[in-house]
Amino acid sequence: MDPHQFRTIETRRDFFRQCAGGIGTIALADLLHASTAENPLAPRKPHFPGKAKNVIFMFMEGGPSQMDLFDPKPALRKWHGKSLPPSMTKDLKLAFIKPTAAVLGSPREFKPYGRSGIEYSDYIPHTASCADDICLIRSMHTDAFNHHPGQLLLMTGSTQFGRPTMGAWVTYGLGSESQNLPGFVVLTSGKGTSGGATNFSSGFMPSVYHGTLFRNSGDPILYLSSPPGVSRETQRAGLDTLRDLNEQHRVETSDLEIASRIANYELAFRMQMSAPELLDFSKESKATVEMYGVDKEPTRPFATNCLLARRLVERGVRFILLMHASWDQHTNLNKALKANCDVCDQPAAALIQDLKQRGLLESTLVIWGGEFGRTPMVEIRNTSDPDNPGRDHHPNAYSMWLAGGGIKGGQVIGKTDELGFNIVEDGVHVHDVQATALHCLGFDHTRLTYKHMGREFRLTDVAGNVVPKMLA
Repeated sequence: MDPHQFRTIETRRDFFRQCAGGIGTIALADLLHASTAENPLAPRKPHFPGKAKNVIFMFMEGGPSQMDLFDPKPALRKWHGKSLPPSMTKDLKLAFIKPTAAVLGSPREFKPYGRSGIEYSDYIPHTASCADDICLIRSMHTDAFNHHPGQLLLMTGSTQFGRPTMGAWVTYGLGSESQNLPGFVVLTSGKGTSGGATNFSSGFMPSVYHGTLFRNSGDPILYLSSPPGVSRETQRAGLDTLRDLNEQHRVETSDLEIASRIANYELAFRMQMSAPELLDFSKESKATVEMYGVDKEPTRPFATNCLLARRLVERGVRFILLMHASWDQHTNLNKALKANCDVCDQPAAALIQDLKQRGLLESTLVIWGGEFGRTPMVEIRNTSDPDNPGRDHHPNAYSMWLAGGGIKGGQVIGKTDELGFNIVEDGVHVHDVQATALHCLGFDHTRLTYKHMGREFRLTDVAGNVVPKMLA
C-alpha cells in the first residue's frame, strides 16, 4: 500500500496506539525523536569539547587591502610605477586590470605593537593595540576573484548557490543557548554586500538555521511588534491554534521544515519581549559606550553592531555575523580605505577588549576579514584623475585575523613574497579557516555533515585542513 494511501486511512499516532510490544517501543523512540525535532535549536554537544561556544564573524565585504593594513611591503615603493616581469604574472587571472599594470607603492607606515612586535598599519592603531590577542594570517588564498563567488566560497565552502552558510552550519551543529533570540543573528552597516542574503542563508537546511537580520534601531526586526489592539493573550491563543495545526501536519508528513516553522513562530513571540531589551544600552556604562564609539560618528553604526554582538553572546546567541561594506577600493584607495578604517577600527578593537575583560573572549571565536585581498598593481578607473589610484581583486595572497575561542594570539601565520604577490610560506585556504573554526567549536569538519540529494555535504566541501599553528 502506498504510504500516502495509508495515511488517509489511519494516522501514525492511531496506528501506534493500537499496537503493543516491540512496535510500541519503536513508537516511543519515534516520539522522542519528534520531541527533539520540535526544537531544532536545542543545545547539542559537539564531537569533542571545544574551546569556543560562540562565533562573531566581522565580514569586511569587498576585500580590504592587505598591504596597506596588515602585510607591510616596502619593496612596493621600489617597484612603484613599474610593471612586474612576465615570469611573475604568468597565468594570472585578474578581475579588471591587465597583468602588465604598474605596481602601486603603499604610503602607509607600519610599526610593531605589543609584546609580539607584529607590525600593523597606521590606519588601524586600535586593532594593532590588540596584537597580542590576534592571530594574523598573512597567507590567505581563495579560488574566486569576483565578489559574489568569493563570498559564497568564504561563507558556504562552495561558489555554487544553495549551500548553507557558516552560521547555519554552526547552529545546526551546536543549536543555541538562547531561548528568546535566534541562534544566528546578522547585523549590517555600510553600503550593502554583493552576496546579500546568500551570506547568511540556511541553503538546503531547514529555515530555522537561516540568519535573522536585525536592525540597529527601532524594532530589531520589522513587524515584530503586535498590531494595535492585539493583546499578548490574543496573540498567544492564535499561536497555540496555529501550532496545533502545524504539529498535526508535521506528524502526518514528518516534514522537518514544519518543525522549523513552529519553532520560528514561537521564537518570534518570545522575541517581542527580549529583543527591545537587547537594544537598550541605558545600562551600559559611559566608558563602555565611549570605548566602542557608539556615541560619535563615523564609528556609531559599526560600533552599535559590535556592542550588540557582545550583548548577543551574553544572551547565548551562537553565531553573529557583522557585515560591513564595502572595502572594494578600485579607485581612491587612500581616502576610501581610511574612511572604512575610521568606521571599523575602534569598534573591532573594543569588541576584543570588552569580551576579554568580561571573561568571554576565551569562549568566543572572533573572525575578521573579506572574501579576498587586493593586487600590488594599480588600477586607475578615472584616467582624468590619476592621483586617485586603487587596487584590483587579488585572491592569491591576502590577510585575515582571528582571536579568542581556542586561537593562539600574538602570532603571524604565513608569509608572502616581497611584493605581497604570492605566498611563500604556510598558505591557508578559505577551507582551512573553516575547518579550524569548526575545530575550535569542537567539530571534526569532515564529520559535521548534512544529507541532501542523496549525499553528505559539509562546510569545507571536499577539502580543508585544521591549521595547528593557529590553535592555543
